[in-house]
Amino acid sequence: MSKRIHILICDDNQAVHDTIGTYLKADGMTYCSAYTGKEALLLAREEHPDLIVLDIMMPELFGTDVCKEIRKESQVPIILLTAKGEEHDRIDGLEIGADDYIVKPFSPREVVVRIKTILRRAAPQEVTMSPQLVYEIDQLRINRDGYELSVDGQVVPATPKEIEILYLLATNAGRVLSREHILTSIWGFDYLGDTRAVDTHIKRLRSKLPIDPVGWSLKSIYGVGYKFEVHE
Repeated sequence: MSKRIHILICDDNQAVHDTIGTYLKADGMTYCSAYTGKEALLLAREEHPDLIVLDIMMPELFGTDVCKEIRKESQVPIILLTAKGEEHDRIDGLEIGADDYIVKPFSPREVVVRIKTILRRAAPQEVTMSPQLVYEIDQLRINRDGYELSVDGQVVPATPKEIEILYLLATNAGRVLSREHILTSIWGFDYLGDTRAVDTHIKRLRSKLPIDPVGWSLKSIYGVGYKFEVHE
């Protein structure tokens, strides 16, 4: 019997827990609830959820601070819940490791779809005789199937989304990929966010990669998107 997906919902509004929880249970998932930032951090460590839905404006400890602490210990997927006027907080959340965000008011069905999409992308792939999706150039190695990124043999602590973006760019070396193309390829057609999520993930990814890499570079193409270049 397979393990049921377990979600941690973090919000100080009981109605949010009731609404999302109803849809999660209808989809065969279980959930637990946190109502303050400190409680969210505690349950994240104790419950080992498969994914965390985290409101930014939490009592005691902001959701962005909770996200930052969790990222020191785990790569569990995190979806931020934000208000329309919290753009700065959304960007901060993505920069410190959140995988996605949903703006309030939201459809609970949309939340469940986002959860399933993220978990599907993060799930280990079925083992087959096919070769792994791996890209290597000089000191850089991207294992798309295993969600592993390394430079000079040293593992880089990148999130699944960061690895997917870098793999997409690297396997299309020399091509300029628009932000919209990257957004659709990585987040899917059902993603309702904006292209700034791409910029945020690229910025965070660059901070983890060599400043002057040998044999390749990650270029910004003003007004369009990004390009992975291979140097002879």
